[in-house]
Amino acid sequence: MPIVNMFFKSNKIPVKTEEPRINQDLAIITQMNQEFATSLDLTDTLQNALEVIIKRLNAQAANIFLIEDKKQVFQCIASKYQSYLDEYEIPLTQGVMGKAVLQKKCIRVGDVRKDVREIAEFYFDLDNKTNFTTYSVLCSPLIAANECIGVIHCLNKKTGNKLFEESDRKLLETLSAPAALAIRNAKMAKELIDKNRMQKEIEIVGEIQKNLLSQNKKEETFPIAGINIPAKVVSGDFYNFSELGNGKFGFGVADVSGKGIKSSLLMSKASSLYRCLSKTMFSASELLELLNKEICETAARGMFVTMLVGIYDSLKKELLLSNAGHEPPLIYSKDKKFSNFTEAGPPLGIMPKIKYKETKLKFDDSSMYIFTDGITEIKDPGGNMLGADGFQNYIKKYQVKPNNQRLKIMVEDIIKSGKIQKDDLTIVVIDSLK
Repeated sequence: MPIVNMFFKSNKIPVKTEEPRINQDLAIITQMNQEFATSLDLTDTLQNALEVIIKRLNAQAANIFLIEDKKQVFQCIASKYQSYLDEYEIPLTQGVMGKAVLQKKCIRVGDVRKDVREIAEFYFDLDNKTNFTTYSVLCSPLIAANECIGVIHCLNKKTGNKLFEESDRKLLETLSAPAALAIRNAKMAKELIDKNRMQKEIEIVGEIQKNLLSQNKKEETFPIAGINIPAKVVSGDFYNFSELGNGKFGFGVADVSGKGIKSSLLMSKASSLYRCLSKTMFSASELLELLNKEICETAARGMFVTMLVGIYDSLKKELLLSNAGHEPPLIYSKDKKFSNFTEAGPPLGIMPKIKYKETKLKFDDSSMYIFTDGITEIKDPGGNMLGADGFQNYIKKYQVKPNNQRLKIMVEDIIKSGKIQKDDLTIVVIDSLK
């Protein structure tokens, strides 16, 4: 390299026979650093790097193993001139690789079949599996950010005695640093890409969920309205309502246990089943029983769904209700008093053969609010929950508003008052038609 030559000339140091080798090694190190820094395909770059290392060290074969933390094993991600390595996992404590990781330094082993001191350090089982004969070994740990993520493994010097030299060990140790950094950066980049991809998929699931919710009607004469505000991108809550004809309206509100993707997928299944079955089944209890049977067949262990379903008959001024472990709805009457419908069976998904009860209630000049616990358990900065009484105050405050505006204004007021949302908020209101 020019810098090296200038240094030698300016100090009038005699040119040694090792200088061409030093320049060659510096060129290799520089080249590998550049390739690792600009690589778009780490696998190809590692294969090329192994080829360069093999040529420089005059080795018969070389490979790179990474540590799989969960299994505590080495897994091969790149190999030259030793077959079948990707088919095997090597225990983290075995062989020269295990010793290099433990000591965090490059290990040079002599003749593994003659030197008694080194036999215990060599993992002969790998030779048997790959039909390869190892005579000598160089093994350097891959250390990035003070963490050992794997090893570079070189086998058999192609000389008469097949032994690596100390200079070989030092060079491999130097070359392992840029390789370790490149691999770590590649892993971090992949994790970021996977995370972004998952985030995008979650957003798509969230959009699908929104489309499963019923849209509020613009006309003020429609008796039902709903709102759902997810705590995150996806929601474990669901509501649906529809006009069934002859003055009847069906509705359902559900809350899936837990949070995250599993809960949202179970919610999507429950909501799809409800949307389909509620169009032809007009018994609230039988509808819950069928939903329960279907959810029990596929729900993950420990997961369940609370759900309240019903039919409002505007001609008879009646509500038909059935409850599977859901929050008791609040009924606000014309004389400005609250009452609860407390009859409930177990949640869906716990036991397959459950008989649910259904109840008919007179419903005239009143409003019924069905909600999930996200609304009553929302807290202020001091940790105090809104509770049923606090929710009732908001109902009274905005009861005069049309239902297609009321819920939105109500939730906005709750959140703007400083309440902190940590769970999905869902409210459905049914107003009796005059």
